[in-house]
Amino acid sequence: MPLITAVRVADTIAGMRRAREEMCGTVGLVPTMGYLHEGHLSLVRRSRRDNDYTVVSIFVNPTQFGPGEDLSRYPRDISRDLGLLEKLGTDVVFSPPPEDMYYEDASSWIVVEKVTDRLEGAVRPGHFRGVATVVGKLFNIVEPHRAYFGQKDAQQVVVIQKIVADLDFNLEVVVCPTVREPDGLAMSSRNSYLDSEQRRAALVLYHSLQKAQREYSAGVRDAGRIRREMAEILQSEQLAEVDYISVASPLTMEELDTVEDQALVSLAVKIGKTRLIDNIVLGG
Repeated sequence: MPLITAVRVADTIAGMRRAREEMCGTVGLVPTMGYLHEGHLSLVRRSRRDNDYTVVSIFVNPTQFGPGEDLSRYPRDISRDLGLLEKLGTDVVFSPPPEDMYYEDASSWIVVEKVTDRLEGAVRPGHFRGVATVVGKLFNIVEPHRAYFGQKDAQQVVVIQKIVADLDFNLEVVVCPTVREPDGLAMSSRNSYLDSEQRRAALVLYHSLQKAQREYSAGVRDAGRIRREMAEILQSEQLAEVDYISVASPLTMEELDTVEDQALVSLAVKIGKTRLIDNIVLGG
C-alpha cells in the first residue's frame, strides 16, 4: 500500500531520476538510514537554507553491515520519518528497496584505501566499502550540488571527501557539527537500543571526550597521555567495553604521538550490546 504523505516519495531509482529532472536550481542531498533524530533534521534544515531543493534518502544499506551486526534490527519507522520531513519542507524523499539499489549480480564497488585501514575500518572490515559504494550511487542518482553529513561519523566524512576528490564528483561535501542531547550524548538512531541504565552509562563517552578537551586546554600535547586519561574515565563505567580510543590526524586517521596542530579524538564503546561512537576535534 503506498504511503500517504504530502512529501514526494521516490521509491525507485527511475522515480528519483524523474523527480530530479524537474528540479531547476541547486539541489542538496541528505543521505540517511532513517529513524530520524535532531541530528539528521539539522542537516535537512541546513540544506533547505543552502539550496533550492532538498532530497533526503532513507535507505538502510545492507552492504555496510558485517556478519552479526544489527541490520535486521536496525530501527525503522518510515511513516514517522516522512512526517518529520514534511514539516521541514523536504522536496523529495528517496527510499528505494535494496533490490533496486543492488541488482543480483552486482560486483562493482568503491574501495578507499589507507584512511579505511584504521579505527572503524579495522574493527568493521568491509564497512567503508559499503558506505563508499552506496554514497557514490546516491551521488550518481540524485546529482546534488551539495551533500550533507554529520561530524559524529568523522571517519566516514573523510572517506566521502576522498571519493569526491579522487573520482571527480561535481559536488560540495558540507560537514555539520555533531548534535547532542542536553546531557551531552551524541544523537544516534542506535540510542534507541539503550535501556535507562545503559543510557546513563553511555554518557561516559562524552565525559571521556570532555577530559581530552580539558587536558588539551591545559596545554597537554602528549597524545599517549590523552588516551590514558580517557581510558581511565571509560574504565570507571562497568557497562562500558572499549573498542578503541584514538588521537589521530583528522586527514589520514594515523595515530599521533604529539598533537601539534589538529587532532581527531574518537572512540567506539559498547554499552551492553549497543556500539556507540563519538569524537571531537582538538585545535579546530
